[in-house]
Amino acid sequence: DATLAMGVGGAVRMRGYFDWHGAVPAPAFAPYLIPMRPDPAAMRHFGTTPAGTCLFFRVLGRNRRLGHYQLYIEANFTGYDSRDFKLKKAYAQINDLTIGYAVTTFSDPAAQPPMVDANGPSNKISPANVLVRYMPKVGRHWTLAVSAETPSTAVNADGAGTRAVQNWVPDGAAFVQYGWDRSSHVRLAGIVRSLSWRDEIAGKNHHRAGWGLMLSSVAHPLAPLTTYLTVNYGRGYASMGGDLSYGAYDLIADPSRPGRLYAPASLGWCVGVQWNFRPELFVSASASSTRLYVGGNDVEPTEFKRGLMAAANCFWNATPRIQFGVEFDFGRRFDYGGAARSAYRVGAMAMFSF
Repeated sequence: DATLAMGVGGAVRMRGYFDWHGAVPAPAFAPYLIPMRPDPAAMRHFGTTPAGTCLFFRVLGRNRRLGHYQLYIEANFTGYDSRDFKLKKAYAQINDLTIGYAVTTFSDPAAQPPMVDANGPSNKISPANVLVRYMPKVGRHWTLAVSAETPSTAVNADGAGTRAVQNWVPDGAAFVQYGWDRSSHVRLAGIVRSLSWRDEIAGKNHHRAGWGLMLSSVAHPLAPLTTYLTVNYGRGYASMGGDLSYGAYDLIADPSRPGRLYAPASLGWCVGVQWNFRPELFVSASASSTRLYVGGNDVEPTEFKRGLMAAANCFWNATPRIQFGVEFDFGRRFDYGGAARSAYRVGAMAMFSF
């Protein structure tokens, strides 16, 4: 009756990489993970991973009362040892309403530059949460969104003087976007979170508000040129992605006040450019950084302060369903004690999609 259609797709994606001058101990290249005192037996490393190989199922339908709807399920082989099948997205979309496991509203995946390394820029924010989102279009150029999302916080409690309290208030996220063609826009997004911990010394629970703002854009100033930009700042949103998600920085200990935690500020940015020599051949370059602002003078000298990352790559779409890419990555980690160390990686990717 032409009211229902279903599609099945996926990709086989293989990556290989080579590190030197102190290997990053993970398939993901992140400045936070750079070893400050590298093991002499692990200065170089060659690795491969099938992570990113995926399958997806999409159902499109039309109902006389509900209107247009969509069901989407996607899973990647990125679980244990980068080979277990792991759910990535699962949601239902009815007109402007989305319910399910989807990428947070506090993100803008289209504004991230293309990269071979799956970890992406140093400030990348794109976690998936169970959410309810309303996202209508207003006129020809404006898109609005508001959502309630399941929280997942990272609290650096010591288990003695402080203890994490279970999440009990949904995150609230929203964005407003102005677009001037099908693939160019500027977006301002925000999120508000409830952060809780228990002061075991005083025997009290405490609650603080975490928040974040993100300005992002993707544009085409010239026909072969694409520009990318993201800037994010706030307190208590560090666990949502980027370098700081490898630690527990939503709430950290206040050394001057036993039993108390606070949400440190953090700033992240990324700029990128892409140049298409031909529709199937392009190069891109990007630079990104994440900075953690820890207050007080009692900061451990080995505490992460800032990560800097740069990437340059080339992609070739041999056919509409076969893509190859090569990339050079540079990362540098800075600690509060003044120590700094760099890491280098060359990576390659082959992807076959259907």
